[in-house]
Amino acid sequence: MRSDFKVTVSKDYLVFSSAHFITFRGHQCETLHGHNYRVGVTVEGSVDDETMFVVDFSILKKIIRKLTDEIDHKVLLPMKNPKLGFRVEGDRRLVDYFGQHTYTFPLVDCAMMPIENTTAEMIAQHFAHRTREELGTMGIRNLTAIEMEVEESFGQSATYRLAL
Repeated sequence: MRSDFKVTVSKDYLVFSSAHFITFRGHQCETLHGHNYRVGVTVEGSVDDETMFVVDFSILKKIIRKLTDEIDHKVLLPMKNPKLGFRVEGDRRLVDYFGQHTYTFPLVDCAMMPIENTTAEMIAQHFAHRTREELGTMGIRNLTAIEMEVEESFGQSATYRLAL
């Protein structure tokens, strides 16, 4: 008989501060601004017969900390956004919106993300898939779902559920 369990990690240090902007329908782009994001992850699955846990909490904390550290204090740029173009000139990244130059950032301050828009929803989805990859490389195969929450401000968050 298979039993499913759910474990959650949401710590005060699983956070990142980043700047972003979102493109809207048509030719609208919001202004650059930032958030102090918080991340929580829930995984579901069966307990391991030997350890009697789904996933060691410390493993989840390390994975999420790695993901948040990669984009902490960076400008989040969505590489898959068809309205944006990216160029590199020396040590700067130039961002074009519908072919018009919009922003210039130092390369070291940019986090190029393989997502369509830097919404909390897309960041949560990206983190869930990355978490699945990390857990897979560790041989963890007893999971049935990963749920990732990205809160961009208190009481305002997006959650993505990845069924495995």
